[in-house]
Amino acid sequence: MKLLTYSLDGSTRVGAWLDSASIVELSTVDGAFPDSMLGLVQEWDGWRDRLPEMIERAPRRALTDVRIEAPIANPPRDILCVGKNYADHVNEVKALGYGSIPSHPIVFSKATTTINRPDGLVDISADPTETTDYEGELAVIIGKGGRYIDERDARDHVFGYTLINDVSSRDLQGRHVQWFLGKSIDGYAPMGPVVVTEESAGNVRDWRLQTRVNGELRQDASISQMIFSVPEIIATISRYVTLMPGDIIATGTPSGVGAGHEPPVYLKAGDEVVVSCEAIGELRSRFV
Repeated sequence: MKLLTYSLDGSTRVGAWLDSASIVELSTVDGAFPDSMLGLVQEWDGWRDRLPEMIERAPRRALTDVRIEAPIANPPRDILCVGKNYADHVNEVKALGYGSIPSHPIVFSKATTTINRPDGLVDISADPTETTDYEGELAVIIGKGGRYIDERDARDHVFGYTLINDVSSRDLQGRHVQWFLGKSIDGYAPMGPVVVTEESAGNVRDWRLQTRVNGELRQDASISQMIFSVPEIIATISRYVTLMPGDIIATGTPSGVGAGHEPPVYLKAGDEVVVSCEAIGELRSRFV
């Protein structure tokens, strides 16, 4: 099942993705249906079993009639991010002083004001260093919160999966040592286009993540290449921090970022970046 947040006639709603041309308007079936993805996550146990029947009954609408929004525009806190989670990416950025392959997950955060919609504009004029870079990533949305989550039970706490572009200012990352400012420029986290629910996800490790810049393939990796898997990441974070429904975890980027080129190839106005995964779709952003 693929769910999405969309806007129509000035209001934001939750629907189901049918295909590349149409969606299902779930809110028209039951007036009590949550009007946000975060609300659905928080009430998931009450709606999960009803959704297949609701999808059958709900009216269809052309995708061109709506605007797709970020799945969750108002998560309960900053996006939780994992750094250096693909060995090839670690090796390509060693020259930037980011060190060796980690023995434990590196976790940092990215402000909620970075969240941007699919097909949205990313304003790179906010980066005075002109070193804005792309990072295509798989993002996990937490469903059932908790502390001390066992790795074996971690996927029971997942609501679903989406895509995120962890857009970063490389010079700001180095200048401020901690990565928060370099990662948290407003609009620097395009997210979407849909959420694939955990129940229908299957073997996530078989998925392939790709990023293209102006049509050129830059990143191409299997999720199985992660140093720390999704269950390991959830178990590690929840050992110290109580996870909450709606928390978003960005799981790291593979090699092929602009900073890894010699010389670096940073984004410029007019560039289009597409992060894709066959199971989820395409997250397209234009940089201005």
